[in-house]
Amino acid sequence: MSKLGQPPELLEQGFISIPTLGKAYVESPLPSVSDGTTIRLLIDSELGEEFSKAREYTFEQAGPRRSLYFEPAKTKAAIVTCGGICPGINDVICSLVHTLHREYRISSVLGIRYGLSGLIPSYKLGFIELTPETVANIHESGGTFLGTSRGPQSVDEVVDTLERLNVNVLFVIGGDGSMKAASEINLALFRRGKSISIIGIPKTIDNDIFFVPRSFGFETAVEKSVEALRCAKVEAMSIRGGIGIVKMMGRESGFIAAHATLAYRDVDFVLVPESPFELHGQGGVLDELERKIVAKGYALIAVAEGAGQELIGVPQGSDASGNKRFGDIAAYLMREIEADFGPRGIPYYFKYIDPSYMVRSVPAGINDRIYAAALGQHAAHAAMSGRTGMVVAQIMDKFVHLPFALITKKRRKINLQSSLWRTVLACTGQGTLITWNPRSPIPDGLHMKQQGNAL
Repeated sequence: MSKLGQPPELLEQGFISIPTLGKAYVESPLPSVSDGTTIRLLIDSELGEEFSKAREYTFEQAGPRRSLYFEPAKTKAAIVTCGGICPGINDVICSLVHTLHREYRISSVLGIRYGLSGLIPSYKLGFIELTPETVANIHESGGTFLGTSRGPQSVDEVVDTLERLNVNVLFVIGGDGSMKAASEINLALFRRGKSISIIGIPKTIDNDIFFVPRSFGFETAVEKSVEALRCAKVEAMSIRGGIGIVKMMGRESGFIAAHATLAYRDVDFVLVPESPFELHGQGGVLDELERKIVAKGYALIAVAEGAGQELIGVPQGSDASGNKRFGDIAAYLMREIEADFGPRGIPYYFKYIDPSYMVRSVPAGINDRIYAAALGQHAAHAAMSGRTGMVVAQIMDKFVHLPFALITKKRRKINLQSSLWRTVLACTGQGTLITWNPRSPIPDGLHMKQQGNAL
C-alpha cells in the first residue's frame, strides 16, 4: 500500500502498490474478513507487447478487510456510469448497492444521472437514492439504469459537488477515458486534502483496458457477434458469389472479432486494427477472396470497426469524448470489391451485418453477470478499507487491485506475437495476407504462482 501519488513507471517495480486515504481503524461488520494477501503473478506477452520476457509482479488481492477506513453508519457513496453502454453495467450497480447496504449498512448510496454531467450543477439532472429495492430487477435489462454521457466535464465542479453532497466514496463505471477522468478527480481531491475514495470498475466492450485481461460484457459481446457471423454465413452461402461481411465493435483493439472468429471457426478473413493488411495485388485480401469464392461459392469476413483505417485515408475528426472518428471500413471494403470484381465479371453479392447496437444493448449473459457481481463486491470492499485511485480486475482466477496510473498508461491491444493471434491465423488460414512471422516463438500465455503474504 502507498499514499496518493504513484511512481512514474509502475511496471519497472516488482510491487504494484495501491494508494490509501490513511490508516484503517474501524472494525468491519462483515463476519468473514482477512487482512489481505499479496499475489505473485508471472506476466508475459499475453497482457502486452512490452512483456517480451516473463516478469514477476506482486499485487494486492481483492477482498474484505478486517479494518475499515470509513465508519459504515456515517458513509455516503455515489455511483456513476460513463461512456458507451455494454452488457453487465446494471449487474455491477446492483452488486455495489447490495454489498454497501446489506453487508456494510452504510447510510446512503446515490445514483448519479447521465454520467459525470450529473455532477455538474448547471445541468440540473438530479440524483437517485439507490437501495436494494430500487435496483431489484435492473440486471434483467441492458444498458445502464443511471444513464450515461460522453465528453469531458470540469474536474473542479465535480469535486465541489462531491464535497457539497458529503460523498465519501465515488464508484466510476467506465472505459479508458472514464478511468482517466476518475484519476484526475482523485488527484484533485488529493491536492485539496480531501479523504474521498475514487474506485473504478473497468467497462469496455472492446476489452481494451491495459493490464485487464477481461472486461465485463465482453463474453456476451462475443456470443452475440457469433450469432451475426452465423446469419451472415447462411445468407452468403445461399447465393453464388455471396460475401458475408460482419462489422464488429473494436476501434483500436480487435478482441471481439478475434474471439468471435475462434468461437465460430468458419470465418475466411478476420481484419483487426492491430494488423495492417493489403487489399490489392498478389497475396492481398481481394486476390485470396476471389479464390475462396471460386472454391466454396461464398466467403465470410469478420472486420473490426477500426481495421484498415490507414487504407481509408484522412481521420474524420473527433467525437465528444475526444476519440478519433473512424472511416467506415465495411463500406470501403464493399466499394473496393465492387471496383475489382465488377469489371472482371466475377459474381458477388454482399450480405452485410452490423450488430453493434444489438451487441451493446442486450442484458449480460450468465458468466458476465457472475463476473460483474464479483467486481461490484470487491470494489465496495476496497472503498470501505480506504483504498482509492484504483480498479478491481481479475487476472487468472484471482481478483486484484490495479492503480489508475497503470491501467491508463495505454490501450490494451492484440499482441501479434501471442498465441491468441497465432490461433486466429490458423483458424482462418490467412497468415500469408498480413504482417506475421510464423517463426516467432509461441508465448506460454499468462502464468501464475501464488504466495500468501500478509499486507
